Amino acid sequence: MIRVVLADDQELVRSGFAMILDAQPDIEVVGEAADGAEAVELVRALTPDVALLDVRMPRVDGLAAARTICASTPAKVVMLTTFDSDDYVYDALYAGASGFLLKDVRRDDLVHAVRVVVAGESLLAPSVTRRLIADLTRSRPRSTPAAALDVLTSRERETLVLLARGLSNAEIATALTVSEHTVKTHVSNTLTKLNLRDRVQAVIAAYETGLVTPTNQ
Repeated sequence: MIRVVLADDQELVRSGFAMILDAQPDIEVVGEAADGAEAVELVRALTPDVALLDVRMPRVDGLAAARTICASTPAKVVMLTTFDSDDYVYDALYAGASGFLLKDVRRDDLVHAVRVVVAGESLLAPSVTRRLIADLTRSRPRSTPAAALDVLTSRERETLVLLARGLSNAEIATALTVSEHTVKTHVSNTLTKLNLRDRVQAVIAAYETGLVTPTNQ
């Protein structure tokens, strides 16, 4: 059973998401919070698999809550936001969030997102997260030196490039003419060598080091 904590200051949004998720046989909403501080407390107390956090909340916002949750618990974090206004979601992704969903997400996409992050993947499809990272890194100074990638093998670097372009494991396997199992190994080794939490942080690293740029991705 996948355990979820929901945090949104709008009760109708919380109850709507909770209804959708609780209707699934493999998902249970174990707690609801109206602000970031309460969300952090619930995650620590209830140890859920996933925390869905609205970016804009009173007391402690979703960004600060994401930083704390990602740094101190094993829970996966997914941000709830609007693409056109919440640019600082980039900071939440960099802090360790596994992706984000638009507030008007479809029912099936919400359920899929929860299952995807629990399975160890990230919300890169349909490349919304990748587009956000590309847009924001375009205007930010690089904080990760290119030399940081020297620890990777040539095949791991190729895998990272394709990962940053939003390709799935199956698509990477086809591009590199290898098995999906081999791709998973390359991804795992890349994350370990670069000390990254998940695939989203790998995409950020690819942009910040200049391995992939908004113009060549």
